[in-house]
Amino acid sequence: MRTDIAPHLSQDPGVKVSEEILRACVHCGFCNATCPTYLLTGNELEGPRGRIYLIKNILEKGFKPSRQTLEHIDNCLGCLACETTCPSGVDYSRLLEEARPRLDKLVKRPFSDRLLRAMLTRLLPHSGRFRFALQMSGLGRAFSFLLPKNMKPLLAMAPKRLPQAATVAKPGVVPAEGERRLRVALLTGCAQQVLGPQINDASVRLLTRLGAEVVIPKDMGCCGALTFHMGERKRSRKLMAHNIEVWHRELEGEGLDAIVLNTSGCGTAVREYDYIFRHDPKLADKARVVTERVRDISEVVADLGLGEAQEAAGLKVAYHDACSLQHGQKVKDAPRQLLRAAGFEVVEVPEAHICCGSAGTYNMLNPALAQQLQARKAERIEQVAPQVVAAGNIGCMEQIAGGTRVPVVHTVELLDWATGGPRPAGVPRG
Repeated sequence: MRTDIAPHLSQDPGVKVSEEILRACVHCGFCNATCPTYLLTGNELEGPRGRIYLIKNILEKGFKPSRQTLEHIDNCLGCLACETTCPSGVDYSRLLEEARPRLDKLVKRPFSDRLLRAMLTRLLPHSGRFRFALQMSGLGRAFSFLLPKNMKPLLAMAPKRLPQAATVAKPGVVPAEGERRLRVALLTGCAQQVLGPQINDASVRLLTRLGAEVVIPKDMGCCGALTFHMGERKRSRKLMAHNIEVWHRELEGEGLDAIVLNTSGCGTAVREYDYIFRHDPKLADKARVVTERVRDISEVVADLGLGEAQEAAGLKVAYHDACSLQHGQKVKDAPRQLLRAAGFEVVEVPEAHICCGSAGTYNMLNPALAQQLQARKAERIEQVAPQVVAAGNIGCMEQIAGGTRVPVVHTVELLDWATGGPRPAGVPRG
């Protein structure tokens, strides 16, 4: 693709990266075939090829983007299915992440949209604030008529009851059972600490059972992914920089064999830390060292070996490929192989490459499209009649659970159960 970048932008490092990516695109349109929003709307501007043209226009001289342009970019889930499909290797994710904050500066959003985004960026990364907000959601429902229209879907998503806080995955060091084979840090997340603390508990039990010493640094915080993908940079970079320093101290201290993530949306962002901080003289080297240690929990468990399953339930499990895991991190086989090794019958979900509509904060910011994708995913899951759905991302779990009665759990919860841990809530005995 030919480009004509505006002169005042030509020396911007981010624009230079974008220009290289734009020139790699050959307009083939293969990406549209796997783009969820294009499948729903049939609109060329709601597919990757159309969005690439819009981003190209933003960077070229004489183009003034409109709110409609902003809407087309906002409607992108960032699921990265287009990257998996693209024969030319277009790095769409980096193009998108460079465009979002730039577009935010060029187009003023409606007040209600700005208010919602400000609220999410200040609540979600902080588990204490987020928990309090969910506890107050009942009061919010009583006065929902006072809320802006775009905030009302949040109340419908809020759970009526919150699970108990984690009992195993607490700050500190949890020793390995038997001989120590690895020493790893576990990111416990922000929203996951509130919505799915049992996932962190299962992760610690499983890892230590298999011989890993698990470190949960006291001052570790949110990875910054949720706000970063919204186009917000100041707060998200601060969160990222903080965790880089925390993990780097552990690496320089007793050392870490891996930084383990059990939320694939976080994993995709943390694997980009070295790129995000490539021009930061203080953090570039530290970010690179940290990024080299990042691994999804399924990869670490696969390396350790699951051992003999004590609770081979034989349940029929529909494995859901989180976009951030299959497209973002290219991890597909390990979770399936582990589930089969644990004695579960794994069945494939039709259209596994299509997003469920969660996509970080997407289902809060774009509920209409997200609900269509949720219904589509739930229908495909129910076609294979599973007894349980397994996924590797808390956002996907919450989204899918809202569209089906089939219990939805994290993959590690099933693996923990199969190797001696408790049976996950809602999962049948077989």
